[in-house]
Amino acid sequence: MSNSVVTKAGGTITRLSQSLRVQLLCWVLLTLFGAIAFNLYDSFWSADATAKLVTDRTLLASARVIAEAVRVDEGGNVQVDVPPAALEMFDTGFGDRVSYQVITAWGNLVSGFPDLPRPTVQRVGEDRAFHGADVRVLMLDHPVVGLPNDGTISVTVAVTHNSQYAMRRQLWLSDFSKQFVLVFVASLVTILGLQRGLAPALRLRDAVRRRGRNRLDPLSPEMVQSELRPLVHALNDYMERVQNQMAAQRRFVSNAAHQLRTPLALISTQASVASREDDAARRDEALAALRTSTRQISRLASQLLTLSRAEPGSRRPRSDATDLSKAAREILEAYAEEALKRNIDVGLEADRPVVVEGDGTMLREMLVNLIDNAIRYSKADGRVTVAVGQADGHAVVTVEDNGPGIPEGERQQVFERFYRIMGTESEGSGLGLAIVREVVEGAGGSVSLGDAEGGGLVVIVRLPLA
Repeated sequence: MSNSVVTKAGGTITRLSQSLRVQLLCWVLLTLFGAIAFNLYDSFWSADATAKLVTDRTLLASARVIAEAVRVDEGGNVQVDVPPAALEMFDTGFGDRVSYQVITAWGNLVSGFPDLPRPTVQRVGEDRAFHGADVRVLMLDHPVVGLPNDGTISVTVAVTHNSQYAMRRQLWLSDFSKQFVLVFVASLVTILGLQRGLAPALRLRDAVRRRGRNRLDPLSPEMVQSELRPLVHALNDYMERVQNQMAAQRRFVSNAAHQLRTPLALISTQASVASREDDAARRDEALAALRTSTRQISRLASQLLTLSRAEPGSRRPRSDATDLSKAAREILEAYAEEALKRNIDVGLEADRPVVVEGDGTMLREMLVNLIDNAIRYSKADGRVTVAVGQADGHAVVTVEDNGPGIPEGERQQVFERFYRIMGTESEGSGLGLAIVREVVEGAGGSVSLGDAEGGGLVVIVRLPLA
Protein backbone atom coordinates (compact mmCIF):
# COMPACT_ATOMS: atom_id res chain seq x y z
CA MET A 1 0.00 0.00 0.00
CA SER A 2 2.75 2.46 0.95
CA ASN A 3 4.68 1.74 -2.25
CA SER A 4 1.54 2.39 -4.30
CA VAL A 5 0.97 5.72 -2.56
CA VAL A 6 4.60 6.75 -3.12
CA THR A 7 4.37 5.77 -6.79
CA LYS A 8 1.18 7.79 -7.30
CA ALA A 9 2.67 10.78 -5.51
CA GLY A 10 5.81 10.56 -7.63
CA GLY A 11 3.71 10.39 -10.81
CA THR A 12 1.70 13.43 -9.73
CA ILE A 13 4.87 15.41 -9.01
CA THR A 14 6.30 14.44 -12.40
CA ARG A 15 3.14 15.59 -14.21
CA LEU A 16 3.15 18.89 -12.31
CA SER A 17 6.83 19.48 -13.12
CA GLN A 18 6.04 18.99 -16.82
CA SER A 19 3.07 21.38 -16.79
CA LEU A 20 3.67 24.64 -18.66
CA ARG A 21 1.14 26.39 -16.40
CA VAL A 22 2.95 25.25 -13.24
CA GLN A 23 6.35 26.17 -14.64
CA LEU A 24 5.24 29.68 -15.66
CA LEU A 25 3.53 30.21 -12.30
CA CYS A 26 6.66 29.06 -10.44
CA TRP A 27 8.88 31.43 -12.41
CA VAL A 28 6.51 34.37 -11.86
CA LEU A 29 6.20 33.65 -8.14
CA LEU A 30 9.96 33.13 -7.84
CA THR A 31 10.52 36.56 -9.37
CA LEU A 32 7.90 38.11 -7.10
CA PHE A 33 9.29 36.51 -3.97
CA GLY A 34 12.79 37.59 -4.92
CA ALA A 35 11.66 41.19 -5.39
CA ILE A 36 9.64 41.11 -2.18
CA ALA A 37 12.53 39.63 -0.19
CA PHE A 38 14.71 42.52 -1.35
CA ASN A 39 11.93 45.01 -0.52
CA LEU A 40 11.48 43.53 2.96
CA TYR A 41 15.21 43.71 3.58
CA ASP A 42 15.25 47.32 2.41
CA SER A 43 12.11 48.20 4.37
CA PHE A 44 13.63 46.75 7.56
CA TRP A 45 16.52 49.16 7.39
CA SER A 46 14.21 52.01 6.38
CA ALA A 47 12.04 51.27 9.42
CA ASP A 48 15.14 51.17 11.62
CA ALA A 49 16.30 54.54 10.27
CA THR A 50 12.82 56.02 10.81
CA ALA A 51 12.66 54.72 14.40
CA LYS A 52 16.10 56.16 15.16
CA LEU A 53 15.12 59.51 13.65
CA VAL A 54 11.95 59.70 15.76
CA THR A 55 13.89 58.69 18.89
CA ASP A 56 16.57 61.32 18.21
CA ARG A 57 13.93 64.03 17.72
CA THR A 58 12.32 63.06 21.01
CA LEU A 59 15.72 63.08 22.80
CA LEU A 60 16.49 66.52 21.34
CA ALA A 61 13.10 67.88 22.47
CA SER A 62 13.64 66.47 25.96
CA ALA A 63 17.14 67.98 26.18
CA ARG A 64 15.80 71.40 25.17
CA VAL A 65 13.04 71.29 27.78
CA ILE A 66 15.63 70.42 30.46
CA ALA A 67 18.08 73.09 29.20
CA GLU A 68 15.41 75.79 29.29
CA ALA A 69 14.75 74.91 32.96
CA VAL A 70 18.36 75.68 33.98
CA ARG A 71 18.83 78.98 35.86
CA VAL A 72 21.47 80.89 37.83
CA ASP A 73 20.49 82.06 41.37
CA GLU A 74 21.56 85.27 43.09
CA GLY A 75 24.68 83.62 44.43
CA GLY A 76 25.81 82.59 40.94
CA ASN A 77 24.99 78.94 41.45
CA VAL A 78 23.57 76.94 38.54
CA GLN A 79 20.37 75.11 39.40
CA VAL A 80 17.80 73.12 37.46
CA ASP A 81 14.35 71.79 38.22
CA VAL A 82 13.74 69.06 35.60
CA PRO A 83 10.17 69.41 34.31
CA PRO A 84 8.20 66.12 34.42
CA ALA A 85 7.22 66.63 30.76
CA ALA A 86 10.87 66.24 29.76
CA LEU A 87 10.83 62.64 30.94
CA GLU A 88 7.17 61.74 30.41
CA MET A 89 7.47 62.19 26.64
CA PHE A 90 9.26 58.78 26.60
CA ASP A 91 6.38 57.06 28.39
CA THR A 92 5.00 55.09 25.40
CA GLY A 93 4.04 51.97 27.31
CA PHE A 94 7.12 49.90 26.45
CA GLY A 95 8.93 50.32 29.80
CA ASP A 96 11.79 52.53 28.64
CA ARG A 97 14.22 53.86 31.25
CA VAL A 98 15.29 57.51 30.83
CA SER A 99 18.57 58.96 32.15
CA TYR A 100 19.91 62.48 31.92
CA GLN A 101 22.90 64.60 32.88
CA VAL A 102 23.37 68.38 33.18
CA ILE A 103 26.92 69.73 33.53
CA THR A 104 28.50 73.15 33.21
CA ALA A 105 31.11 74.15 30.70
CA TRP A 106 33.78 73.78 33.40
CA GLY A 107 32.68 70.23 34.24
CA ASN A 108 30.56 70.63 37.35
CA LEU A 109 27.59 68.24 37.59
CA VAL A 110 24.37 70.18 38.05
CA SER A 111 21.95 67.24 38.04
CA GLY A 112 21.57 63.66 36.82
CA PHE A 113 23.96 60.68 36.45
CA PRO A 114 27.62 61.57 36.58
CA ASP A 115 28.71 58.46 34.62
CA LEU A 116 26.23 58.82 31.77
CA PRO A 117 28.18 58.38 28.48
CA ARG A 118 28.31 61.40 26.22
CA PRO A 119 28.18 61.20 22.40
CA THR A 120 31.03 62.55 20.30
CA VAL A 121 28.84 64.99 18.34
CA GLN A 122 26.00 67.05 19.74
CA ARG A 123 22.45 66.89 18.36
CA VAL A 124 23.21 63.46 16.81
CA GLY A 125 22.03 60.33 18.58
CA GLU A 126 24.41 57.44 19.21
CA ASP A 127 24.04 53.91 20.61
CA ARG A 128 25.93 53.32 23.83
CA ALA A 129 25.89 50.96 26.84
CA PHE A 130 24.85 52.27 30.27
CA HIS A 131 24.36 50.28 33.48
CA GLY A 132 24.13 46.99 31.59
CA ALA A 133 21.62 48.17 28.98
CA ASP A 134 21.85 49.54 25.44
CA VAL A 135 20.68 53.12 25.22
CA ARG A 136 20.25 55.83 22.64
CA VAL A 137 22.02 58.96 23.84
CA LEU A 138 22.03 62.59 22.59
CA MET A 139 23.81 65.72 23.85
CA LEU A 140 22.84 69.41 23.52
CA ASP A 141 24.91 72.52 24.40
CA HIS A 142 22.66 75.38 25.50
CA PRO A 143 23.56 78.97 26.57
CA VAL A 144 22.32 80.10 30.01
CA VAL A 145 21.71 83.74 30.90
CA GLY A 146 23.66 84.76 33.99
CA LEU A 147 26.76 82.66 33.42
CA PRO A 148 29.98 84.64 32.93
CA ASN A 149 31.27 85.07 29.36
CA ASP A 150 28.01 83.74 27.88
CA GLY A 151 28.70 80.33 29.36
CA THR A 152 26.82 77.19 28.30
CA ILE A 153 25.63 74.04 29.90
CA SER A 154 25.56 70.55 28.35
CA VAL A 155 22.44 68.43 28.62
CA THR A 156 22.71 64.71 27.81
CA VAL A 157 19.60 62.51 27.64
CA ALA A 158 19.57 58.73 27.15
CA VAL A 159 16.73 56.25 26.72
CA THR A 160 16.63 52.49 26.33
CA HIS A 161 15.69 50.92 22.96
CA ASN A 162 12.31 49.40 23.84
CA SER A 163 10.18 52.04 22.17
CA GLN A 164 12.58 52.38 19.22
CA TYR A 165 12.56 48.64 18.52
CA ALA A 166 8.78 48.48 18.90
CA MET A 167 8.37 51.29 16.37
CA ARG A 168 10.76 49.56 13.94
CA ARG A 169 8.92 46.27 14.32
CA GLN A 170 5.53 47.89 13.76
CA LEU A 171 6.68 49.73 10.64
CA TRP A 172 8.30 46.60 9.19
CA LEU A 173 5.29 44.36 9.92
CA SER A 174 2.99 46.90 8.29
CA ASP A 175 5.15 46.82 5.17
CA PHE A 176 5.31 43.01 5.32
CA SER A 177 1.52 42.69 5.42
CA LYS A 178 1.23 44.94 2.37
CA GLN A 179 3.81 42.85 0.50
CA PHE A 180 1.99 39.64 1.43
CA VAL A 181 -1.31 41.04 0.08
CA LEU A 182 0.56 42.10 -3.06
CA VAL A 183 1.91 38.56 -3.58
CA PHE A 184 -1.53 37.04 -3.03
CA VAL A 185 -3.20 39.40 -5.51
CA ALA A 186 -0.36 38.95 -8.03
CA SER A 187 -0.68 35.15 -7.75
CA LEU A 188 -4.42 35.30 -8.45
CA VAL A 189 -3.88 37.63 -11.41
CA THR A 190 -1.08 35.40 -12.71
CA ILE A 191 -3.22 32.27 -12.47
CA LEU A 192 -6.10 33.98 -14.28
CA GLY A 193 -3.71 35.33 -16.89
CA LEU A 194 -2.20 31.89 -17.45
CA GLN A 195 -5.68 30.39 -17.81
CA ARG A 196 -6.59 32.95 -20.46
CA GLY A 197 -3.16 32.87 -22.09
CA LEU A 198 -3.07 29.09 -22.44
CA ALA A 199 -6.67 28.80 -23.62
CA PRO A 200 -5.70 29.09 -27.34
CA ALA A 201 -3.07 26.37 -26.91
CA LEU A 202 -5.70 24.12 -25.32
CA ARG A 203 -8.06 24.88 -28.21
CA LEU A 204 -5.29 23.87 -30.60
CA ARG A 205 -4.86 20.60 -28.67
CA ASP A 206 -8.61 19.92 -28.81
CA ALA A 207 -8.71 20.71 -32.53
CA VAL A 208 -5.96 18.18 -33.19
CA ARG A 209 -7.61 15.54 -30.99
CA ARG A 210 -11.01 15.93 -32.62
CA ARG A 211 -9.61 15.19 -36.06
CA GLY A 212 -9.88 11.74 -37.55
CA ARG A 213 -6.70 9.86 -38.28
CA ASN A 214 -7.10 10.49 -42.02
CA ARG A 215 -7.57 14.26 -41.71
CA LEU A 216 -4.32 16.07 -42.44
CA ASP A 217 -5.64 19.41 -43.75
CA PRO A 218 -3.83 22.46 -42.32
CA LEU A 219 -4.84 24.17 -39.09
CA SER A 220 -5.66 27.89 -38.93
CA PRO A 221 -2.80 29.92 -37.34
CA GLU A 222 -5.35 32.58 -36.30
CA MET A 223 -6.66 30.36 -33.51
CA VAL A 224 -3.56 31.00 -31.33
CA GLN A 225 -1.42 33.95 -30.31
CA SER A 226 1.35 35.23 -32.55
CA GLU A 227 4.02 33.51 -30.42
CA LEU A 228 2.40 30.10 -31.04
CA ARG A 229 1.77 30.60 -34.75
CA PRO A 230 5.22 29.27 -35.75
CA LEU A 231 4.21 26.04 -33.95
CA VAL A 232 1.00 25.83 -36.00
CA HIS A 233 2.97 26.48 -39.20
CA ALA A 234 5.40 23.73 -38.20
CA LEU A 235 2.48 21.35 -37.56
CA ASN A 236 1.01 22.20 -40.96
CA ASP A 237 4.36 21.62 -42.65
CA TYR A 238 4.71 18.32 -40.86
CA MET A 239 1.22 17.20 -41.85
CA GLU A 240 1.96 18.19 -45.45
CA ARG A 241 5.11 16.06 -45.38
CA VAL A 242 3.12 13.18 -43.90
CA GLN A 243 0.53 13.59 -46.65
CA ASN A 244 3.23 13.55 -49.32
CA GLN A 245 4.86 10.52 -47.69
CA MET A 246 1.54 8.68 -47.53
CA ALA A 247 0.84 9.52 -51.17
CA ALA A 248 4.32 8.31 -52.13
CA GLN A 249 3.76 5.10 -50.17
CA ARG A 250 0.42 4.52 -51.90
CA ARG A 251 2.01 5.11 -55.31
CA PHE A 252 4.87 2.81 -54.36
CA VAL A 253 2.53 0.00 -53.29
CA SER A 254 0.39 0.48 -56.38
CA ASN A 255 3.39 0.49 -58.72
CA ALA A 256 4.99 -2.46 -56.95
CA ALA A 257 1.77 -4.44 -57.24
CA HIS A 258 1.56 -3.55 -60.92
CA GLN A 259 5.18 -4.48 -61.54
CA LEU A 260 4.78 -7.81 -59.73
CA ARG A 261 1.45 -8.69 -61.33
CA THR A 262 2.80 -8.93 -64.90
CA PRO A 263 5.74 -11.28 -64.26
CA LEU A 264 3.64 -13.40 -61.90
CA ALA A 265 0.98 -13.81 -64.57
CA LEU A 266 3.71 -14.63 -67.10
CA ILE A 267 5.19 -17.23 -64.77
CA SER A 268 1.76 -18.81 -64.31
CA THR A 269 1.24 -18.94 -68.09
CA GLN A 270 4.70 -20.37 -68.77
CA ALA A 271 4.24 -23.00 -66.07
CA SER A 272 0.90 -24.01 -67.61
CA VAL A 273 2.44 -24.21 -71.08
CA ALA A 274 5.34 -26.33 -69.83
CA SER A 275 2.99 -28.69 -68.00
CA ARG A 276 0.85 -29.26 -71.12
CA GLU A 277 3.68 -29.50 -73.64
CA ASP A 278 4.55 -33.02 -74.82
CA ASP A 279 7.43 -32.00 -77.04
CA ALA A 280 10.65 -32.00 -74.97
CA ALA A 281 12.26 -29.14 -76.90
CA ARG A 282 9.25 -26.87 -76.55
CA ARG A 283 8.89 -27.86 -72.87
CA ASP A 284 12.56 -27.00 -72.28
CA GLU A 285 12.00 -23.65 -74.03
CA ALA A 286 9.02 -22.91 -71.77
CA LEU A 287 11.00 -23.92 -68.70
CA ALA A 288 13.89 -21.66 -69.76
CA ALA A 289 11.45 -18.76 -70.14
CA LEU A 290 10.03 -19.65 -66.75
CA ARG A 291 13.50 -19.48 -65.17
CA THR A 292 14.12 -16.11 -66.85
CA SER A 293 10.84 -14.70 -65.51
CA THR A 294 11.63 -16.10 -62.07
CA ARG A 295 15.01 -14.34 -62.09
CA GLN A 296 13.35 -11.10 -63.14
CA ILE A 297 10.77 -11.19 -60.37
CA SER A 298 13.46 -12.22 -57.88
CA ARG A 299 15.55 -9.21 -58.90
CA LEU A 300 12.50 -6.94 -58.67
CA ALA A 301 11.75 -8.21 -55.15
CA SER A 302 15.40 -7.71 -54.21
CA GLN A 303 15.36 -4.14 -55.52
CA LEU A 304 12.14 -3.39 -53.65
CA LEU A 305 13.71 -4.66 -50.44
CA THR A 306 16.88 -2.63 -51.08
CA LEU A 307 14.86 0.51 -51.74
CA SER A 308 12.87 -0.01 -48.54
CA ARG A 309 16.10 -0.42 -46.55
CA ALA A 310 17.60 2.68 -48.17
CA GLU A 311 14.76 4.94 -47.06
CA PRO A 312 15.56 7.28 -44.11
CA GLY A 313 14.64 5.80 -40.73
CA SER A 314 14.11 2.28 -42.05
CA ARG A 315 17.17 0.88 -40.27
CA ARG A 316 19.68 1.84 -37.60
CA PRO A 317 22.40 4.16 -39.02
CA ARG A 318 25.76 2.49 -39.56
CA SER A 319 29.20 3.99 -39.99
CA ASP A 320 31.33 1.44 -41.84
CA ALA A 321 34.62 2.31 -43.51
CA THR A 322 34.12 1.24 -47.13
CA ASP A 323 36.82 1.27 -49.81
CA LEU A 324 34.91 2.20 -52.96
CA SER A 325 37.82 1.17 -55.23
CA LYS A 326 37.87 -2.34 -53.80
CA ALA A 327 34.06 -2.65 -53.84
CA ALA A 328 33.87 -1.50 -57.48
CA ARG A 329 36.54 -4.03 -58.50
CA GLU A 330 34.69 -6.91 -56.80
CA ILE A 331 31.34 -5.96 -58.37
CA LEU A 332 32.88 -5.65 -61.85
CA GLU A 333 34.43 -9.10 -61.44
CA ALA A 334 30.97 -10.47 -60.56
CA TYR A 335 29.50 -8.90 -63.72
CA ALA A 336 32.41 -9.93 -65.96
CA GLU A 337 30.68 -13.06 -67.29
CA GLU A 338 27.54 -11.16 -68.31
CA ALA A 339 29.65 -8.45 -69.96
CA LEU A 340 31.59 -11.06 -71.92
CA LYS A 341 28.37 -12.61 -73.22
CA ARG A 342 27.45 -9.29 -74.82
CA ASN A 343 31.04 -8.46 -75.77
CA ILE A 344 31.03 -5.31 -73.60
CA ASP A 345 34.41 -3.87 -72.68
CA VAL A 346 34.41 -3.21 -68.90
CA GLY A 347 37.16 -1.06 -67.38
CA LEU A 348 38.09 0.26 -63.91
CA GLU A 349 40.13 3.37 -63.21
CA ALA A 350 41.11 3.28 -59.53
CA ASP A 351 44.77 3.69 -58.64
CA ARG A 352 44.40 3.95 -54.82
CA PRO A 353 41.93 3.20 -52.00
CA VAL A 354 39.09 5.70 -51.61
CA VAL A 355 37.46 5.23 -48.20
CA VAL A 356 34.09 6.67 -47.17
CA GLU A 357 31.98 6.20 -44.03
CA GLY A 358 28.41 4.90 -44.17
CA ASP A 359 26.36 1.77 -44.45
CA GLY A 360 28.72 -0.56 -46.28
CA THR A 361 25.95 -2.86 -47.53
CA MET A 362 23.91 -0.01 -49.00
CA LEU A 363 26.99 1.60 -50.60
CA ARG A 364 27.73 -1.69 -52.36
CA GLU A 365 24.09 -1.88 -53.48
CA MET A 366 24.49 1.60 -54.93
CA LEU A 367 27.52 0.46 -56.98
CA VAL A 368 25.70 -2.73 -58.04
CA ASN A 369 22.78 -0.74 -59.44
CA LEU A 370 25.03 1.75 -61.23
CA ILE A 371 27.11 -0.99 -62.88
CA ASP A 372 24.09 -3.19 -63.62
CA ASN A 373 22.28 -0.28 -65.31
CA ALA A 374 25.38 0.61 -67.36
CA ILE A 375 25.84 -2.97 -68.63
CA ARG A 376 22.11 -3.51 -69.14
CA TYR A 377 21.61 -0.39 -71.29
CA SER A 378 24.94 -0.49 -73.17
CA LYS A 379 24.94 -1.58 -76.79
CA ALA A 380 26.46 -4.89 -77.82
CA ASP A 381 30.22 -4.50 -78.43
CA GLY A 382 30.00 -1.42 -76.24
CA ARG A 383 31.99 -0.20 -73.27
CA VAL A 384 31.45 0.56 -69.58
CA THR A 385 34.05 2.51 -67.59
CA VAL A 386 34.00 2.88 -63.81
CA ALA A 387 36.32 5.50 -62.27
CA VAL A 388 36.89 5.99 -58.52
CA GLY A 389 38.89 8.97 -57.30
CA GLN A 390 39.02 11.98 -54.98
CA ALA A 391 38.36 15.70 -55.50
CA ASP A 392 37.84 18.59 -53.08
CA GLY A 393 37.60 16.34 -50.03
CA HIS A 394 35.02 14.07 -51.66
CA ALA A 395 35.06 10.61 -53.12
CA VAL A 396 33.96 10.72 -56.76
CA VAL A 397 32.53 7.66 -58.52
CA THR A 398 31.92 7.97 -62.27
CA VAL A 399 30.13 5.27 -64.29
CA GLU A 400 30.13 5.85 -68.06
CA ASP A 401 28.50 3.81 -70.84
CA ASN A 402 27.78 4.21 -74.55
CA GLY A 403 24.11 3.33 -74.34
CA PRO A 404 21.16 5.44 -75.54
CA GLY A 405 21.62 7.94 -72.72
CA ILE A 406 18.86 9.92 -71.03
CA PRO A 407 17.29 13.05 -72.51
CA GLU A 408 18.06 16.16 -70.48
CA GLY A 409 14.37 16.85 -69.84
CA GLU A 410 13.93 13.47 -68.11
CA ARG A 411 17.07 13.40 -65.95
CA GLN A 412 15.21 14.37 -62.79
CA GLN A 413 12.29 12.05 -63.41
CA VAL A 414 14.46 8.93 -63.83
CA PHE A 415 15.26 9.11 -60.10
CA GLU A 416 11.58 8.48 -59.33
CA ARG A 417 10.51 4.95 -58.52
CA PHE A 418 9.36 2.77 -61.43
CA TYR A 419 9.95 5.55 -63.94
CA ARG A 420 11.14 4.28 -67.31
CA ILE A 421 11.87 6.19 -70.49
CA MET A 422 9.44 5.53 -73.30
CA GLY A 423 10.82 3.27 -75.99
CA THR A 424 13.41 1.57 -73.79
CA GLU A 425 14.02 -1.94 -75.06
CA SER A 426 16.11 -3.25 -72.19
CA GLU A 427 14.35 -5.04 -69.37
CA GLY A 428 14.24 -3.21 -66.06
CA SER A 429 12.01 -2.16 -63.20
CA GLY A 430 12.81 1.56 -63.02
CA LEU A 431 14.20 1.24 -59.48
CA GLY A 432 17.95 1.33 -60.05
CA LEU A 433 18.51 5.10 -60.03
CA ALA A 434 15.88 5.55 -57.29
CA ILE A 435 17.96 3.22 -55.08
CA VAL A 436 21.14 5.11 -56.01
CA ARG A 437 19.63 8.46 -55.00
CA GLU A 438 18.29 7.17 -51.66
CA VAL A 439 21.67 5.62 -50.72
CA VAL A 440 23.71 8.65 -51.81
CA GLU A 441 21.51 11.20 -50.03
CA GLY A 442 21.47 9.01 -46.92
CA ALA A 443 25.29 9.12 -46.93
CA GLY A 444 25.33 12.91 -47.29
CA GLY A 445 26.37 12.95 -50.94
CA SER A 446 24.96 13.94 -54.32
CA VAL A 447 24.35 12.28 -57.69
CA SER A 448 24.12 13.88 -61.14
CA LEU A 449 23.72 12.74 -64.75
CA GLY A 450 25.55 13.91 -67.86
CA ASP A 451 26.36 13.07 -71.44
CA ALA A 452 29.25 10.74 -72.15
CA GLU A 453 31.76 11.51 -74.88
CA GLY A 454 30.67 9.88 -78.13
CA GLY A 455 27.13 9.34 -76.82
CA GLY A 456 25.80 7.55 -73.82
CA LEU A 457 25.31 8.37 -70.16
CA VAL A 458 27.69 9.29 -67.35
CA VAL A 459 26.57 9.07 -63.71
CA ILE A 460 28.65 11.07 -61.19
CA VAL A 461 28.37 10.30 -57.46
CA ARG A 462 30.05 12.50 -54.83
CA LEU A 463 30.40 11.26 -51.23
CA PRO A 464 32.22 12.78 -48.22
CA LEU A 465 35.57 11.15 -47.58
CA ALA A 466 36.14 9.35 -44.28
